[in-house]
This record gives sequence, C-alpha cells and structure tokens, in this order.
Amino acid sequence: MGVDLAVIWFAIIIFATLMYIVMDGFDLGIGALFLFTRDKAHRDTMVNSVAPVWDGNETWLVLGGAGLFGAFPLAYAVIVDALTIPLTAMLIGLIFRGVAFEFRFKAAESHRRFWDSAFMWGSLLAIFSQGIIVRAFLHGFPLHGRQFAGSPLDWLTPFNLFCGLALIATYALLGATWLILKSDGALLRLMRRLTRTLLLLFLIAMAVISLWTPLTLERIAERWFSLPNVFYFLPVPLLVLTLSLWLWRLSQRADSHAAPFILTLGLLFLGFSGLGISIWPWIIPPNVTLWQAAAPVASQLFMLVGTLLIVPVILAYTAWSYWVFRGKVRADEGYH
Repeated sequence: MGVDLAVIWFAIIIFATLMYIVMDGFDLGIGALFLFTRDKAHRDTMVNSVAPVWDGNETWLVLGGAGLFGAFPLAYAVIVDALTIPLTAMLIGLIFRGVAFEFRFKAAESHRRFWDSAFMWGSLLAIFSQGIIVRAFLHGFPLHGRQFAGSPLDWLTPFNLFCGLALIATYALLGATWLILKSDGALLRLMRRLTRTLLLLFLIAMAVISLWTPLTLERIAERWFSLPNVFYFLPVPLLVLTLSLWLWRLSQRADSHAAPFILTLGLLFLGFSGLGISIWPWIIPPNVTLWQAAAPVASQLFMLVGTLLIVPVILAYTAWSYWVFRGKVRADEGYH
C-alpha cells in the first residue's frame, strides 16, 4: 500500500487535539475569567455564550484519545502510565465544571456561589493539568523496552508547573476575545480591558517557554537553531509579534468584535505549530517514532473507515450549532 496510514492517523490525532484546544479553550477560559468578575449578570452571560455548544467540544478530546489508543497503542500506554496523576486531575476538573455548569442555573440563590466556585476552580484545574501534560509530553518519557521506566511524579517539575500557568493565561485570553464577540455593554468593556493584560501575560509566558525549552532540551535546541532550520522556523515568532500587535490595536476598537477572537486563534495555532515542529516524528519523545509505535496496518485501516465517516458529521454538526446560536447573548437567555 502506497499510503502511510501512520502519518494519516498522526494527522487525525493532531487535528482532533487542535480542534479540542480551540473549541474547549475559550469554554475553559470563561471559567478562568470568573476570577475577574463577581457580577451575577456578567457570569450568566459568560456561561450562556457557550451553553448551546460546550458539551460537544469534548467530542474532539474523545476522538483524539480513541485515535491514540487504536492507532498508537504503545504511545497510549506509556503516556497514560507516565501522566496518570495530571490526566486524572484534568478529568476531575472537566467533570466537576460540567456538573457545576448545569447546576448553577438550577440551584437556589444561597448555593449559587458554591457552584460558581466549582465551575471556576474546575476550569482552572483542567487547564493547569493540560499545560503540565503538554510540557511533560514535549520533555519525553524514559522507557525500558516497551514500558515506562520513570516515576509517577516525573511530571512534577517547575517548568511543567509554569506551563500549566501559561496555559491558563492563554485560555483566558481566548475566552476574553470570545466574549468580545458574544457580549455587549459593561461585560464587553471589561473583556476589552482584560484582553490587553492577558495578551501581555501570554507573550511573557511564550517568551519564557521559548527560552527555557532549548536550554533544558538539547534535541529541541538543535531542531530550532541548526541551519537551515532556523530560517524555516523564523516566520513563527515574527507572525506571533505581528498578530499580537494587531490584536493589541483591534481589541480596543468599538467596531471590532470578531477580529480579536480570530487573531487569538491565529496565535494559538502558531503555538501549536511550534509544538509540532519540536516533536516530529516522535510520538514518545525522544526515542520512539510514530512508525515504531503504530498498530498493525489492518487495525489502522479498519478504524480509518469509521473515522472518515464520523468526522464530517462532527464538523457539520459543530458548524451548524455555532451558526444557529450566532450573535450576541444576554444574561436572561438560557439554553439549559
């Protein structure tokens, strides 16, 4: 067969991961933004902006995880073994915030503060755990044969924890620009002010990570700064600066609503592309490539048929959902 199924499955998993980061990023970011407002109407509007679509965002997480399990079982086994604690923490955060998402609208007023706190802290826990997971994956995992040979706490490093905090700033920025698109009045003005602060935090975090990563990982330094790679990768930081300056200006323009969110998506994509540049072709950095970890061709082909049928359906349903619930939202509009 002339088609490389391992590469196709790698692309599907990357696509599902990127879709999850984009779709659930502003959703989780809204939970993080609860830190900046206690106003009941503001919080209701923030939650209502994603209420019709938030539960469908997890579809991409399931697709990515299932694809990894089926197409690269060795990678799935190693990653789950190495990152059991942060993965469990992420799932606890997602479950807790999901319950709080619905209960806060049904609860008595005396219980509303508890469910608001649950939604906020569940979101923060999920984001923080995801940041740790991404950085730990980039660092790699020690293997003995085909088994994880490290400690269950190998992920607990200062750099990994910093990346967790950096992802909170990133998702909060995405959430703020989403609310510029979806809100108006006092909440819109608050989000415009927050966008610049969060953008600065995002850029500082990216600068620290971009310096810290090659200093701690020699293979990444060689990948980034060797010739001619440095010329190929140079457009990435230049594009980040360009989009950031554009976002800085447009976030304060009264007639700009969709552009800040689109620009933030661009920044997120550039950050994700930097991760892809750094790990290719390893699926268990730094020693196991995607071809070495791939399942038998028959298994990959069997799953691919079903995936190619279901992904267009998911995309169509997602696009239709966002189209139906387009436009500004108000605090008294509920979809619960």
